[in-house]
Amino acid sequence: MTTRYDEPNRTARATNVVFRWLAEAGISIAGTRALRVRGRTTGKLRGVVVNLMTVDGRDYVVSPRGNTQWVRNARAAGEVEMGPRWRGRTVRISEVADDAKLDLLKRYLDRWYWEVKGHVGGLTPQSTDEQIRAVAPSIPIVELL
Repeated sequence: MTTRYDEPNRTARATNVVFRWLAEAGISIAGTRALRVRGRTTGKLRGVVVNLMTVDGRDYVVSPRGNTQWVRNARAAGEVEMGPRWRGRTVRISEVADDAKLDLLKRYLDRWYWEVKGHVGGLTPQSTDEQIRAVAPSIPIVELL
């Protein structure tokens, strides 16, 4: 696992606040969901908006920006809270191995590339399998159990 992290700029942060607020209110825009996870040092719940991807009845969350704070917190906690504030559910997580990411990343790029195009390690929906495999270790994917 590499430690790439594309930190959001001020505009992206402001936009994410709006989308997170909507997701926490139960309003999904293009598959967005509210995700909350306990901070590693403070223990406070930290919220972020993510795209929930379901493949073969299994739910996944991709971190296109890389090794973000929510990913690090989720690894430490071993669980996240998903959904609107009033009916969020706590779910355990399992990180997807690098060699199992190819199909998931292809599906993610097909669906959300328009939204994350500057933050997926240079990948596009037209990227070859080799290109995706090369970047896959820098894009954490967690399965919601």
